Amino acid sequence: MDQCLNETEPHTNTAADTKPKATVLVPLYIYPLDDETWKPLYEAITNHPNLDFLVIVNPNSGPGDIFVANRDYSREIPKLNAHANVVTAGYIRIDYCKRPLSEVCTEIDTYACWATEYEKTGLGVGGILLDETPNHYTAERAEYLDALCQHIKAAPGIQGDRLVIHNPGTPPDTELGSPGPDVIVTCEEPYERYQGEEVQKRLKDYHYDQPRSGYMVSGVPSTEIFALLQKLRYRGAYLFVTDLVNDFYESFGDSWGEFIAAFET
Repeated sequence: MDQCLNETEPHTNTAADTKPKATVLVPLYIYPLDDETWKPLYEAITNHPNLDFLVIVNPNSGPGDIFVANRDYSREIPKLNAHANVVTAGYIRIDYCKRPLSEVCTEIDTYACWATEYEKTGLGVGGILLDETPNHYTAERAEYLDALCQHIKAAPGIQGDRLVIHNPGTPPDTELGSPGPDVIVTCEEPYERYQGEEVQKRLKDYHYDQPRSGYMVSGVPSTEIFALLQKLRYRGAYLFVTDLVNDFYESFGDSWGEFIAAFET
């Protein structure tokens, strides 16, 4: 595979009680009907300026069919980008490398085109999340993913570090993850399944360092969110935990406040 990773030094604790830094990962698949829809997120960002947020926006299982964001996203995304502690990334589904490469590249270009007047409008994204990436290696899949990585890193309209995020939902084979993308969502599971032997064995057998790993765990009892997040921050630097068992990317849920507060300790 071609080199495409922004190299990151592994975290080293400076004291016995120092916890690894973790970023709030927000799969924001909630359509912003008005300027109140994302209010819980804006309040969390404003009230916790020392926390970093990686927010995945998903207008229509991707950017949509036109090269200009619609009115609602054009209104709301600049509000996110106005905060120094926020990075936004655009969602794209690749169907385990089955989608034509040209289609996916067009969607990357669509997100990039949002930023035509970024300095004036603040509209744009700082990376791309590729959903449904494979976890089993083939040479063809590696070539496909490398091509997308290079396309994202070269897209002039993608802002900042042009993050490349893979979401296989489980740890991928080493050949797909090294050097691989900047961030890998190595676990996307319901809480009950996350605790099971099968998931834990694969996480152990296919280990990825904390600074590159992301975890998304749903259906967590609200009384267990704090304890789980303290454990997860040693495994992954990008974390999303919710009590919701359904539509957990389309709602903030009752546990949103507890989730955000758990990062502060």
